[in-house]
Amino acid sequence: MARLDKTKFGPDCPVMSASNIHYELADRTQAISAGGLGMIHQMVKRPDLDDEINRRLGIFKIYLPYSESDHVLNIACNLLAGGTCLGHLELRRNDEVHLNALGP
Repeated sequence: MARLDKTKFGPDCPVMSASNIHYELADRTQAISAGGLGMIHQMVKRPDLDDEINRRLGIFKIYLPYSESDHVLNIACNLLAGGTCLGHLELRRNDEVHLNALGP
């Protein structure tokens, strides 16, 4: 309730002090503009959506190395990363940070 106490604020005390912000520096840093990709990837893996896509599509007899779900999810990730056409998949294939975010 101390946060709601209006008597502790005066003209010299800012209401928004941002006192709980911390910064960390590292020698190697990677960032991705589509930060939600990791969360979407985890969401797909938890209910085994990728396995369900593979069962229902059944196009490939052998996965060398990609499955149907890899292709479907690649197109979905392209859209989530701001791609507007299939040609933008090539941009993702050459983006080291994007590839590292999705893993091998």
